[in-house]
Amino acid sequence: MFYIIFFELKTFVSLKNYIRIINMKRDTNHHNTCTLSMAVTSCFEKLTDDELRMLEENVVVIKYKRGENLCKQGTLASHILYLCCGLAKIYMENESGSLILKVLPQGNLIGLSALLDGSNVFQYSAYAYQDCTVRLIDIRTFKNLIKQNPAFANEVINLLCENQIQLQTRFFAFTKKQSFGRLADTLICLACNIYKQDEFEFPLKRRELAELTGMTTESVIRSMSKLKSDGIIDMDGKTLKIIDKERLQQISNFG
Repeated sequence: MFYIIFFELKTFVSLKNYIRIINMKRDTNHHNTCTLSMAVTSCFEKLTDDELRMLEENVVVIKYKRGENLCKQGTLASHILYLCCGLAKIYMENESGSLILKVLPQGNLIGLSALLDGSNVFQYSAYAYQDCTVRLIDIRTFKNLIKQNPAFANEVINLLCENQIQLQTRFFAFTKKQSFGRLADTLICLACNIYKQDEFEFPLKRRELAELTGMTTESVIRSMSKLKSDGIIDMDGKTLKIIDKERLQQISNFG
């Protein structure tokens, strides 16, 4: 079950200050970051204090447990989700199965594609890989700010474009790379774009890693064992360490 907490304006940390706190944590820990989340920071920096107050008049903070859905594809998108902490997968699904589009760490927005859809529904689902805390931003207020603040609107367009580029890169990897290359690509993404370090607590179960890379669980286990025996990675419990990033990158590039 998820937990909901309501905050009055005078009692909570503002969205802009929350983003600054996350950025300070990045500077000290090099943890839980990605290139897109920095663009999100730039997005909110374009708002005036009065415009930020428009977002923050009634804030809803929702806490999700690992394994719960933050939003579901096809449901009403009354809010844009700001991921305060945790790790989430973004995926689409139909009767024949599901496809993971990307993995998002804290500091990212979820649901921006609903801004482009007149029906205001989520175009994809979001699932908590870890316990997550989410701040909800009213979508009507978000749209009004886009209309009245050209600089903010431009940053939102940039975010949507970066999202599209990420999806194109993802689809290229799925259609042009072999399974070993997709696995290497995922490990590099986690190290370089999510955790910003070569040693980190591995957040995924083998089944989830298989789903993310389009492999079977058995193939993931064999491939991870080979990477370890070849001296490219090391696994100690839940801790993964990339020993030879150059070779792992080569596998990703030519896999």
